[in-house]
Amino acid sequence: MLRALEHRQVASDVKPERTDEIGPALRAAALDLMDQRNFRDQELLLSNVVTAAVDTIPGADAGGISMVSRGSVDSRTPSNGGVTKLDRLQSELHEGPCITAIEEPAADGLVVVDDLSNGDGERWPRFAPQAVEQGYRAMLGVQLSQEPEMQAALNLYGARPRVFDEHAQVTAGLFGSQAALLLYGAEQTRALQAGIDSRDVIAQARGILIERHGVTGDEAFQMLVTSSQRSAIDLVDVAAWVVAEAEQGQNRRDRPADDH
Repeated sequence: MLRALEHRQVASDVKPERTDEIGPALRAAALDLMDQRNFRDQELLLSNVVTAAVDTIPGADAGGISMVSRGSVDSRTPSNGGVTKLDRLQSELHEGPCITAIEEPAADGLVVVDDLSNGDGERWPRFAPQAVEQGYRAMLGVQLSQEPEMQAALNLYGARPRVFDEHAQVTAGLFGSQAALLLYGAEQTRALQAGIDSRDVIAQARGILIERHGVTGDEAFQMLVTSSQRSAIDLVDVAAWVVAEAEQGQNRRDRPADDH
């Protein structure tokens, strides 16, 4: 009974009901993100999501995004240095709400932590005391993607306990959806650009071989394929080597002769 009363009191102290403000705030954040019109700059896009989430979600004092990279969890776009430290600590310990949000969240994709200095801390016994020492008692994690190559979570930190009520959780879920879409869009843009760049490099290499050996375009391409197969090096890397070697040769020819 006392805990329930305390919960209601803390929630009312931290966040008056501002339901009417959620829609405009999310719309403004989305428009700001779209104004960037640059899906290649993933860090900038995600940073904008984190900033908007911390500014909008009741009880959030800091935030960041954790992403799995080469088997470890990286802290991305943290709102301050303390978040970076705590995100990296969770990666080192492989323990904490961020890890849980990435690997095994609830059915709604959320991990809600009311108070790390109380019962919730028992779930992450090595991480919780250090988070409290850094000044954070409440946390909210939102899973962004289950795809193995794009595992990530939006992490929010609260200085006071029990600040992430149902209202905050719904809002965080909406921001999580934004971040997930941006991650997907940025990854698709990166893959598309990589494909374009690969074709450009291969086309350059073909042109060099045509000029150097007097062969046809098809024959030049087959030379690249054969070289790739024999050396066990990717075709685009073979093409890049041909282009780089040609550029180096051109640079040597363009270099002024030594007067001495």
